[in-house]
Amino acid sequence: MYAAPPDLPTEVYAALPPSLHLTQSTSPWVRARGAGPLHSFLEGPAFDRDGALYCTDLAHGRIFRIDPAGRFSLACRYDGEPNGLTLHRDGRLFIADRRHGIMAMSPRDSRPRTLLAPDEARRLQGVNDLLFAANGDLYFTDQGDSALNRPTGRLCRLRRGASQVETLVDSLAGPNGLAFAPGERLLYLAVTRDNAIYSVPLDEAGRVGKVGRFIQLSGSPTGPDGLATDMRGNLAVVHAGLGSVWLFSAMGEPLLRIRSCAGRRTTNAAYGGPGRRTLYVTEAEQGVILAARLPEPGLPLYAHMKNDNEETP
Repeated sequence: MYAAPPDLPTEVYAALPPSLHLTQSTSPWVRARGAGPLHSFLEGPAFDRDGALYCTDLAHGRIFRIDPAGRFSLACRYDGEPNGLTLHRDGRLFIADRRHGIMAMSPRDSRPRTLLAPDEARRLQGVNDLLFAANGDLYFTDQGDSALNRPTGRLCRLRRGASQVETLVDSLAGPNGLAFAPGERLLYLAVTRDNAIYSVPLDEAGRVGKVGRFIQLSGSPTGPDGLATDMRGNLAVVHAGLGSVWLFSAMGEPLLRIRSCAGRRTTNAAYGGPGRRTLYVTEAEQGVILAARLPEPGLPLYAHMKNDNEETP
């Protein structure tokens, strides 16, 4: 066990304006959740090349664009359940949609299209998050309603140019966020209902080695959701229901607790800003994007992470 890490505050970077709240609207996902109406449920932040931040609204099938000044605009609304979001190097948005599977959309379009063939899409239980490897392979989690008492979730991959989905790891209890360690030989996987982060080693051919439990969390009725890594290999873990993001070193040591200044339903995160030193976090309870400025390398927080051959910045 480790001592509690120091706290880092957040601030509200952008807030969904009341004009975009849909409290009088419902959806199959909102009804299935059984907790009453929702104005939105923000997820899946991702930056484009111009510094605009995209995020999804799982509750009402919307994708928003947030300009660098923090202003929300509606990029599209469609009959779906968009959750995770990532941008391809060609500028397209790729979406993990619980209802339709993997979807893609050009920023110039007003509606995403399904990428998978109907037979492949029907095999999915409900995709959650996704990310691209440098070689163009797409990794994603197929969560559905999996849990400890129903461990049917999967980690999947769609090879670049392929049409058939591969199952890499199965029998998972709520697979969720994904993030690569630097070099992409290790994939971090959030397993929400196990309240843990798994490490998935990959060889040069993309074959999976021995999967392990990298971090075991505690508390919160939910568990880890989105993940993000920085350029030093530190792992940010968004703890849904706890209003926090934990920052761990590449060795799994707790470095920081980033606390929400808004609600407790922190969902996902992305690095952005100059030098990618700011962590942007979606918070679904109040419908806001939080921002936390991370300390610069070389400050006391990072001192114990330096190796003997590394010069002081």
